[in-house]
Amino acid sequence: MDLKSNEPFWLVKNGIINSYPSLREHINCDVLVVGGGITGSLIAHQCMEDGFNTVLIDKREIANGSSSATTSMLQYEIDTPLYKLIDMIGEKGAIASYKACSKSIDQLQDICKQIKSKAGFKKKESLYFAALKKDVSQLKEEFEARKKAGFEVKWMEADEIEKKFQLKNTQGGILSKQGASVDAFMMVHEILEFNVRRGLKVFDRTELVEVTNTSRSSEVTTSIGSKIKANKIVYCVGYESTTMIKEKFVDLISTYAIVSEVNPTLSKEFNDILIWNTADPYIYIRTTDDGRFLIGGEDEEFRNPEKRDELIGQKEKKLQKTFEKLIPNIPFYLDFAWAGTFGETKDGLPYIGSHKDFKNSYFVLGFGGNGITFSVTGMEMVSNWLTGKKHPLNEWFKFGR
Repeated sequence: MDLKSNEPFWLVKNGIINSYPSLREHINCDVLVVGGGITGSLIAHQCMEDGFNTVLIDKREIANGSSSATTSMLQYEIDTPLYKLIDMIGEKGAIASYKACSKSIDQLQDICKQIKSKAGFKKKESLYFAALKKDVSQLKEEFEARKKAGFEVKWMEADEIEKKFQLKNTQGGILSKQGASVDAFMMVHEILEFNVRRGLKVFDRTELVEVTNTSRSSEVTTSIGSKIKANKIVYCVGYESTTMIKEKFVDLISTYAIVSEVNPTLSKEFNDILIWNTADPYIYIRTTDDGRFLIGGEDEEFRNPEKRDELIGQKEKKLQKTFEKLIPNIPFYLDFAWAGTFGETKDGLPYIGSHKDFKNSYFVLGFGGNGITFSVTGMEMVSNWLTGKKHPLNEWFKFGR
């Protein structure tokens, strides 16, 4: 499946950072990580931290799937508002899920420090504003739910938002202290490079085609005939999991993003904030570490890569028009436009856990707008499972929930 189209900004900006060989021999390991995007790199990092002999494979070049197309907004807010999630799964699970995403942002910052990352990780505030007047009452209900749960939030009226952030045509919103952004493509390469130096084996252009299992291990055969014997397999394959798992558990969505030319006059107000709204589908705005605006959204049901890509020109015009409506005093000169594919689950939560059809295996599938923060939580969950411990989020992230 083609997960992105044209050339996303991050791929062009960074070029080829590191290259890895394909696997041409038979090898053994404790843990095989399948997928070389941000999720796979994080899981491999945790496995190395825990002392496991770890191998990572990807059928493409490293980070050339969804991780090159992500907008990399790091938020604790899940696509399903907290007050609605409480109604769906109960207060305990909903608040635990939100707090795990909040904790993940700080954990990711720690990882960036550990690997001496230059991927532009930056802590930011997050503004979630009402797109329409009719959205205000529900957004205030969301504000009260977050406040009650202990999150550091502030309600802002429309005039306050305009004065502080130069943002027009809002109806008020929630300002959260916890948020961040990063260049995920670069970070994947940095994490892997750090771990290769301490023994991680990485192979790209190495596709898993067959798995045979015993009670204690699995043997993977690749597209070029090499074999990997592993005690455990962790599948970090994102939206391509829909081609592996029989039941329908996620809806695939096409999304679009555009990036402006470098704007050296970007103010601190924009560099320190993530912006998104209550529209359906919602739009989101952030700046990049090299001084550009990024706006994304205009989501719709995924049909196939060709249909998705045909709409890029139309969608870039709509996104640019939306930007001009919200921030009319700053011109947006288009530099990049691309499409990507992501998934929506019934409750906005990821699928992280074992699946009955896959022995000796776990899946870490961080869907929705929180893919990266869910993946950080997945590090802790996989670490627990590999060392024989349960995790408190098992119940809410499992398959068949």
